[in-house]
Amino acid sequence: MPQVTTTSLQMLSIDDLHTSSRVLPAGCRIEHVRDITPEFSKFLYRSVGSGWNWADRLPLTRREWADVVGRPGSETWVLTVDGAPGGYVELAGSPDGVVEIVYFGLFPEQLGRGLGGPLLGEGTARAWDLHTRWAGFTQVHRVWVHTCSLDGPAALANYLARGFTVSAVEEADQEVLDASTGWWPEA
Repeated sequence: MPQVTTTSLQMLSIDDLHTSSRVLPAGCRIEHVRDITPEFSKFLYRSVGSGWNWADRLPLTRREWADVVGRPGSETWVLTVDGAPGGYVELAGSPDGVVEIVYFGLFPEQLGRGLGGPLLGEGTARAWDLHTRWAGFTQVHRVWVHTCSLDGPAALANYLARGFTVSAVEEADQEVLDASTGWWPEA
């Protein structure tokens, strides 16, 4: 089993958020998908994560997936490029004012186009005001995320550039699953 380094990062004040100096090009938008279906959520997850071996949710049943994305405080924000999905941010807020950026990433064809900074900046801003959209949630005081050595090579730098600080680093042997299995046949 390969050794995987997992880095946890956090932001403790919205004042620490550095939005990207890049603006989204014409034809790009970031929108909140209210009442996301398990099918659309899984499509986003697999489209972004299959190249990075995201596999933790693949064993979930449709009902389990629906429960995760349908719980209070769960939000999905989707980047569209000329009307087609190009990336997303999934947030998991809790009533006590903590929000996790559970998933963040771009579709393979959108990598290297300068879209990651604006998407992460917008997703982080929406994490900070998540309590305004959910009754009974207290004001957000912490936004956190983790990344690992299996993620895209720009992931950690992007989090740091947005103002996140490292809160923990762990190394462990980890079984790496092939998340692309059953997605697209090899050419």
